[in-house]
Amino acid sequence: MMKRVAILGAGGMGTALALLFAKTARSVQLWARDPGQASELVRTRENARHLPGVKLPVNVEVTPNACDATGGANLIVVAIPSAFLRATLEGLVEQIPPGIPVLSVVKGIENSTLARPSQIITEVLGRRPVAVLSGPSHAEELASGLPASVVVAGEAESLNREIRDALNQGTFRVYTNPDLIGVELAGALKNILGIAAGVCDGLGFGDNAKAALLTRGLVEISRFGVALGGDFSTFFGLAGVGDMVTTCYSPFGRNRSVGERIGRGERLEQILASMVNVAEGVPTTRSVHDLARQRGVEMPITDELYRVLFEGKSPHAAVTDLMIREPKVEGER
Repeated sequence: MMKRVAILGAGGMGTALALLFAKTARSVQLWARDPGQASELVRTRENARHLPGVKLPVNVEVTPNACDATGGANLIVVAIPSAFLRATLEGLVEQIPPGIPVLSVVKGIENSTLARPSQIITEVLGRRPVAVLSGPSHAEELASGLPASVVVAGEAESLNREIRDALNQGTFRVYTNPDLIGVELAGALKNILGIAAGVCDGLGFGDNAKAALLTRGLVEISRFGVALGGDFSTFFGLAGVGDMVTTCYSPFGRNRSVGERIGRGERLEQILASMVNVAEGVPTTRSVHDLARQRGVEMPITDELYRVLFEGKSPHAAVTDLMIREPKVEGER
């Protein structure tokens, strides 16, 4: 039993996981980087910015002090956007005890190093057991107690089972998978497809186009994942197809929303400036585009989205260029 769980990051997902772990753990420590936010959470017992109307249980304690949060913890959950992950952990490394297992719910790939979140965690905090949690799991629905299923993956099967048993309850079902690389990559890559699906929606292309985009997109991200060491089957599980469906269709999907606004003619800079939450798919598109070129992996949808986001290519032109590519046999990976 995990008696004490520390969660680094008081955004929507960090707060939702605090609610879930609080059902079995005696104490959940929720670390908020901003002391002002921490004070507000302590005063109101509600994360009004990310999950309005949802009250924190009495056994969830909020603190801006990482040492207080992680001291005595059986598990540290990292729920920090990928763009800020390394810098945040480097600022906390002296306050985080060695050896404590870590669960990452970070979905992205670092731009400067092209490292996955689990790699960043061990690089900064030192070697320790690391697992990742992924799958279709919008924080808003988790906090409301709506049914959801996710997967926890890592090399240490005992840690996977401990996390599963701590979270698997009521309307929240958790599976395990030894394929950490595949699950982690699937969680990052589906955000690229989320933006592309949103562009499709913004352009008004309809169901046929979106279905084709997601089908071929799944082929593309699984090709990339296998090239980096993931298992092909993982991309057809909860972390792959499951999370892709949620990301590409849900009104809560930040990445899909970004793409839809681009499809309607808005500029990326204006869109990002107007957002409260981070759209991980934007920096991930840059990272995956660069990494795919390094590894020689063909990713036509990612390439075209990269040109739309960062080179000013029109979405209509990108779609045209995808459609006029040389025909291929469908089963080719």
